[in-house]
Amino acid sequence: MKRIIIAIDGYSSSGKSTMARDLARRIGYVYVDSGAMYRAVTLYALENGMASQAQGVDSEALTAALPSITISFTPAGADGRQHTLLNGRDVENEIRDMKVSSMVSPVAVIPAVRHHLTRLQQGYGKEKGIVMDGRDIGTTVFPDAEMKVFVNASAEERARRRVKELTEKGEEVSYDEVLENIRERDHIDTTRKESPLRKADDAVVLDNDKMTIPEQMEWLMNLYNSRCL
Repeated sequence: MKRIIIAIDGYSSSGKSTMARDLARRIGYVYVDSGAMYRAVTLYALENGMASQAQGVDSEALTAALPSITISFTPAGADGRQHTLLNGRDVENEIRDMKVSSMVSPVAVIPAVRHHLTRLQQGYGKEKGIVMDGRDIGTTVFPDAEMKVFVNASAEERARRRVKELTEKGEEVSYDEVLENIRERDHIDTTRKESPLRKADDAVVLDNDKMTIPEQMEWLMNLYNSRCL
């Protein structure tokens, strides 16, 4: 069976990372969480005084710092999850909290950040056999990907999922706060000038608002098998 590139795009908290990771593990492909890369850059900016809720993002300082930022991933552990390393430090937990979530979209609109991370992401796909999820994977990073999926779910359902995820990690958040953050990120992601979130013309839409994880996997496997014939 031929090896292909699988691009999974979609809205924040639509479940695309979970399905991309599970699909990669099932078919023996490499999984890359592009969103984690943007979150890692955001964490770097926050920790180094280049971003804050009050002041926004110092795009010039962050652009100048990009050559000093290295992002890598650990192999999947017993729980099936990769961990994100920022300059060699495991930051998997830090990049998932609301402080980073609230600033990642303003960081992601900076052209230099997108260009820098796009180059890194394209390097991962040279040998194919990769599943990558994000906002612009099928449109910008891998426009020639053999399989493209665009994942959608209502903002309300995505907020419920996000609250459940954060609560299980011991973080106290309100549903209204998370819903507002998701709607704000949707607006920023779809209206930014540089690689906005949109469905690629040849992507297949997966509306998973009411789908279970096994149902999603069956849907993905059927599509994958049809593209690898």
